[in-house]
Order: sequence, then structure tokens, then C-alpha cells
Amino acid sequence: MAPSPLELRLDKHSPVPLSDQIHRGIAAAIERDVLSAGMRLPSWIDLAAQLGVARGTVRVAYEKLAAAQLIEASRSAGTRVAHRPSTMGRAIGMGLDAHGGAAAGSGAGPGAGVGPGVDARMAVGVSPAAIDPGAFVSMYRELTAGPGLFQPGIPSRDSLPAKLMTRLRARALPAETSGAPLYPDPRGELALRREIAGYLAIARGIVCSPDQILVTAGYAAGLGLALRALGVEGRRAWMEEPGFFFTRHALGLARLETVPVRVDEEGLEVEEGCRLAPDAALAVVTPGQQAPLGVTMSLRRRLQLLDWAERTGGWIVEDDYLSELQLQGRAAPALASLDTRGRVLHVGSFSKTLDPRLRLGFLVAPVALLPRLAEVAACLAPPPGPAVQQAIAGFLREGHYLRHLRRTKRLYLAQRDALIAQLQGLGLEHRAAALAVLVRTPEGASDLALARALFPFGISPAPLSVWYARPALARAGLMLSVATAPVAQIERGCERLKAVLDAHGA
Repeated sequence: MAPSPLELRLDKHSPVPLSDQIHRGIAAAIERDVLSAGMRLPSWIDLAAQLGVARGTVRVAYEKLAAAQLIEASRSAGTRVAHRPSTMGRAIGMGLDAHGGAAAGSGAGPGAGVGPGVDARMAVGVSPAAIDPGAFVSMYRELTAGPGLFQPGIPSRDSLPAKLMTRLRARALPAETSGAPLYPDPRGELALRREIAGYLAIARGIVCSPDQILVTAGYAAGLGLALRALGVEGRRAWMEEPGFFFTRHALGLARLETVPVRVDEEGLEVEEGCRLAPDAALAVVTPGQQAPLGVTMSLRRRLQLLDWAERTGGWIVEDDYLSELQLQGRAAPALASLDTRGRVLHVGSFSKTLDPRLRLGFLVAPVALLPRLAEVAACLAPPPGPAVQQAIAGFLREGHYLRHLRRTKRLYLAQRDALIAQLQGLGLEHRAAALAVLVRTPEGASDLALARALFPFGISPAPLSVWYARPALARAGLMLSVATAPVAQIERGCERLKAVLDAHGA
């Protein structure tokens, strides 16, 4: 399909200068992705001829666009739309509310604010309007884009031994390109499952057979595999409040009714869950380091939760998203290590400890569920290709993974200490929470608006309020990840953060 031209409406009788009309029209088109990053624009001389205006008029418009970092010019590449990080701030600006729903009033098209008048067409390549993927996928893409300073959910680029990983991937590539082209084991490569079983015994206290492990395409695939195999559609599920909003959405897609259960300093309030939904079929928890508050579930609550599952026939999905990556002290053993009745499905991932682009995780299943889970994996949820599995198996087998975790802990602890020191020096109220620091926001200020205000500066904290299912219980705040907080950038980022908080608290 041929690119469509961008329509600019110029009103030569308007009191708004023509240069401002051009600037606003192009800026609006860039903001709405009608003009996408990297797209080439005509020179200001050519555009002036097309629009029938003076060259200086277009030049002034381009200078304003360049000052706003919306376009960039070079002699070799010409004038192009600048590449900008796409984070949750833009998602919110596109009309998403705190819970991923569509908000009213998302604005007009590229010519909004320019005014009617003489139609002029600018002959630049414009991608056809993309199909709207929906509010949730838009939010997902914005939340997981980056990287930005203080952005949660992304590991540090400085901690991963990239050259070593490249060498291991190259060494493992023949697993997909040599020999007979056979379908791989739907449970995952045996070499990786063996290494994961050994690691879990050492680091998470889980004693299991490699046959109890299914390799998955990350946490989301592991959760989907569990939900399909359990067959709990139409039932109710306990969900931590606050809790991971992607998990909450996933439970809804699996046709489960989520029941938010509050979290306190001991973790999930099991007694409240029993009061609200004693007949729940499932509980999804993050007992190691609760997301987002960072508390570790107490032994008392763990035993209560296991007792509930055994007594009612319920299931527990343990989201061990950070594994043993606890910054101080030894991480508590996994909840699954206490499970003697086969009620816990332990879901792990390498996304936070290595790289989310691997799309690699695993599920440790009770023996009784293995046949059903293997069927679902074979027919509906196969693992990633053998090469990435073999590469990570080598990474674990040769001891690189444990060394990588030790280095990462030291790096994150140094970055967290530097971040906390800077926040204290600026008088900002805060507290540590797993791999993040929660910063208190001004009373009455929207943490969504604060996140949006920080986005243009390359700062991408997550608003705390989106983690709550019940607005009445929601607390505002900003989550600053220590993983994406290089020490050299912390001072600048915190000073900008304070300026934005002060501006919204006035």
C-alpha cells in the first residue's frame, strides 16, 4: 500500500502564525504516530514550496520541532522524526485509565488545534493508520518499553555478561540446525530441566525431579499453562491487593473471577481471603518478595495458605519472579519447598535475572498434574526453541548464573544505597521494596500524572495506584527501580523528580 500524504490545514487569515500552525500540525502527527520515528520529512525549502508559504516560515516551525526533540536533522540523513522512548507516560496520554481501560477524550487528529482554512498536502511518507491493538495491549507495550531511568521490570544492562551469552548462543545454535528436523520435547530440553532442578534445590529449597519441570516462554506462558491445565474456568481466584496487574488481567481472560485480598507486613491476609471467597479455586501469590510492596510472606501465613489449599482442594500459583535476587540476606525458601500435598505450582522466570527478551521461564508441577500439563504444553503452549534452552543450560551448568546473581546483587545494592541517599538528601519520603524504592507523592496528586510529567525527561517510574484493583484501597506513589538506576544518573534523575513533585504539590 502506498504511503498516504499528511494533511495540514493552514488558515492564512488566522491570528496564529503560519509557522505555529505547521509546528502544531506536525507535532500532533508525531505524537499520534501518524509520523513514526525515523520517517524522513521534506526539507524546509521543499515543504515551503509545497505549502505555498515563505521558506523562513517553515524553517521557524522546524526549529521549534527540533528544540522540542521531535525531529532531528543531519546533512547525510536529512530531516527525520526523532526516536523517543515509549513508556507508560504516552499510554496514559493516549487515554488509558489506571486499570488499563479506555478513558474518554483522547483528542483529535493530526490537524487538531490548527483550524480550518486552506488545505495543503505535504508529500511525505506516512504509514497507514495502524489497527488499534486494544487498550490493554497498548498499555502493555508502553509499560514494557524503554529503557528509562528508574523503569521497573527491566534488569540492568550492565550486569549481564553479553559476550558470554552471545558465545553460548552461538555454541547452542546447532541444536536447531543440525541433525534430523524432529519436533522437540514439549516439556523442554532435558539438559535445561536438569540444570533448573539442581539450581532450585540449592537456591530455592525445592527438591524435584527434572520430569516435574516444564520449560515455558516466560512467566506469562507458565501462568497460562497452569490455568489451562487446572480447568478452573468460572471459579474464583484470590489475587494480592495490591498485585501484578498483568496477572489480574490474565485471570480475567481465563474466565476466573478475581477476589482482591489485602497484603500487610506478613504478606497475603489468608484469613481475609477465607472470609471473602472460601470457595476459591486458586490463589496467585508472590511470597518471596511481594510485588509491589516487597514484603516476604511469613512462615505463619505460608502454613495458613497451604492448609487452606489442602482443606478446600484449592491450588496455589507461586510467582517467584525474582528468584533468589534479594538484596540483603539470604532469600527465603520458596513456598513450594513446604508443599507436601502437591497443591503448589511454582512459576519461575529468567526475565528479571537475565533478560526478558529470552522469553524463558519454567513451571515446577505437582506429580499428579504432570500428564495434564504435558498435554497442554504439547498442544497449546510449547516452549521456546532448543537453541536458547541449550544456551541457558550451559550458563547454569558452568556456574555462570550463580556468579551473575552475586554480581547483580552487589550492583543493585550499590545503586539502591545511592538512590536512597539522594532521596534522603532531597527530603523525599520513601521506603525500599524488593528491587524498587517507593516514593511518596504529594497529597491529592495523581501518580499517573506525575509519571506522565517525568516521561519527557527520560525518567520512567511506575505509578503505584495501577497495582490496586479496588480504587477505595489504592495508594498513590512512584516506584523507582534500582535495576535501571545507574549511579552516574541518580542525582540528575532525583533532582528532576523532586522538581516535578514540588510543582504538583504546590
